[in-house]
Amino acid sequence: QVQLVESGGGLVQAGGSLRLSCAASGRTFSNYAMGWFRQAPGKEREFVAAINWSGGRTYYTDSVKGRITISRDNAKNTVYLQMNSLNPEDTATYYCAAVSDPHHTIIVPRTYEYGYWGQGTQVTVSS
Repeated sequence: QVQLVESGGGLVQAGGSLRLSCAASGRTFSNYAMGWFRQAPGKEREFVAAINWSGGRTYYTDSVKGRITISRDNAKNTVYLQMNSLNPEDTATYYCAAVSDPHHTIIVPRTYEYGYWGQGTQVTVSS
C-alpha cells in the first residue's frame, strides 16, 4: 500500500498563495491517480482536484478553477496543490488521496475509489 504525508499548510492572508505537497511512499507512485480534498469545520469533505498517473489529465471542482493547480512529480513521488488568490472560504484541512491505477486507465477517480488518505494539513485564510 502507499503512505501519504501532506505538508505546506499554514496561515495566509486573503489574496495570498500556498503550495501544498503530498509525499508518497511504499509503492510505485506512477501507478496511482491522485486527488486533493478539503474539509472545513462543520462541513462535509469536498473534492478539490485530481490528476491522473502521468499528470497529463487534471480535473477541478468549479469553485477553484483558475486559482488552484494540481501537479505531480513522479520522480519525487510527490503531488502538489498550488493555491493562489486564496479567500477565507478556502479555510479547511486539506487531504491528499490516492487511487490504485496500475493499468493507467483512470482519468477522474470517483470519490469512493480513493483507498489511501493522508492525515491532512491545515490551511487558514484570514480576511
